[in-house]
Amino acid sequence: MRPTRLAALSLSLLLVSACGGGESGPAGPSAAVAASNSSDSGDGGAGPQAPSTPTAAPRPWDPTAGIAKVSGQVSFAGDTPRRRKVDMGSDAECSGLHAEKPLDESAVVGAGGGLANVFVWVRKGLDAWVFTPPTEAVVINQQGCVYIPHVLGAQVGQPVEVRNADPITHNVHGYSKKNTGFNQTQAPGSNAITREFKRSEVFVTLKCDIHGWMNTYLGVVEHPFFTVTDEDGSFDLGTLPPGDYQIAARHEVFGLQKQDITIGADGAAQTLEFGFTEED
Repeated sequence: MRPTRLAALSLSLLLVSACGGGESGPAGPSAAVAASNSSDSGDGGAGPQAPSTPTAAPRPWDPTAGIAKVSGQVSFAGDTPRRRKVDMGSDAECSGLHAEKPLDESAVVGAGGGLANVFVWVRKGLDAWVFTPPTEAVVINQQGCVYIPHVLGAQVGQPVEVRNADPITHNVHGYSKKNTGFNQTQAPGSNAITREFKRSEVFVTLKCDIHGWMNTYLGVVEHPFFTVTDEDGSFDLGTLPPGDYQIAARHEVFGLQKQDITIGADGAAQTLEFGFTEED
């Protein structure tokens, strides 16, 4: 009878083990970890989850929403940089287009200390709106072996035309970090080179590889709230709705400056001042 009882006992132990009665098997701890991970991840776990706040979708821009004017002044502090004449080297064709050599435009300071060719724009704060780009092209001209204008702006998706008014072949080379660059020769009398830029970028630089002194700077933004200063340094960005914004000013030589502003429901005007120096 003893062998029979031993066999029965062994069979009972085997059945208990098969039903998960052992403590060293991996199923228990792994299941607990999986349940914990599922609950913590917020991917449908059984534990309570905090309700999410839906983000409002951007809506088409309504010009009547703007109530507060944003304007100001960009100035240069220190000794006024001396404007040098553009060195056209021994290029007789380009030199022959000028009675006097043109002046370099990289640092233009007006009589009152205003800094020209500064691109000023709303850098942050307009994410709630969608802006339709203009269909009218922004025009850059090559005239006298110089790009005109030297600094300009365009909206994302707006056509940008580069024209050649010279009796000389130029090369238009677009340098970009966020958009698609391009490099195209443009003969006299040829059609305009047209490009559209899909992402905000300040600046996209255009140069001529044939005439190394030729360059222009294009600020590309999503909206129409941008401008370029002239020699008095003043700027006017138009009117903006209540909210928090960051206004930025960028110069090709002196760099980038930013200021945060808050527009209240009272629509009080905002007047800003940017001051650049040689050390910026």
